[in-house]
Amino acid sequence: MLAILVAILAGLVVLFWSLDGDTDQLAAVAGDNAIYIIGALALLALYLATVSGDYQGRKRDAVRHLATWLAIGLALVVAYTYRAELKTIAYRVAGEVLPPGHTLLVDTAPSGEQAVRLRRHDNGHFVARGAANGVSIALLVDTGASTVVLKPADAERIGIDIKQLSYTTPVSTANGTTFAAPVRLKSVSVGPLEVRDVEALVAQPGALSENLLGMSFLKRLRSYEFSGDFLTLRG
Repeated sequence: MLAILVAILAGLVVLFWSLDGDTDQLAAVAGDNAIYIIGALALLALYLATVSGDYQGRKRDAVRHLATWLAIGLALVVAYTYRAELKTIAYRVAGEVLPPGHTLLVDTAPSGEQAVRLRRHDNGHFVARGAANGVSIALLVDTGASTVVLKPADAERIGIDIKQLSYTTPVSTANGTTFAAPVRLKSVSVGPLEVRDVEALVAQPGALSENLLGMSFLKRLRSYEFSGDFLTLRG
């Protein structure tokens, strides 16, 4: 009974492929993988011979168990075939479930280009949990800022000696004009996107409540795109 069902399944596969007009492709696949096909058939025959004695007088159990395994195999084949679509769905679901600020890798191109997505906070801003000089920090995305701007406490935490800084660069903020000290960061990253040797500023103590992810980082990405409650960074 098991052998008959397997033979029927194989026949249906061959029939479908033939009706689809891909007989040449089927022949090519069979020819290129003849050794593997013969080996698989031999293993299947050995398996059927092994389990046939266990189902003596229990044909219904044999059919049910075979149907279950065939369904699992078919589901795996379908999942693999539509892996790109399922990946997109998984990213969309994760983007809605993860808290704002989490970076979610949404695409990896064959050329190595990657993209991450951020979800907007309830206050309307996009805040990335990124890193500067390899140290994790939160960065408020600000396309109006010409550079990355750091709070003194976080600047010190990533290895900058703030006592040696000279606050000579004027910076316009919501509270008016203040001064900041120019520095260069070894790296700034958001998820897998990393930019090295980044121009930045360290704000005077008390002048800034958030680190800013400005254009000295954003302009060196391939692109960035705002869409509804999401920001996609590509690099």
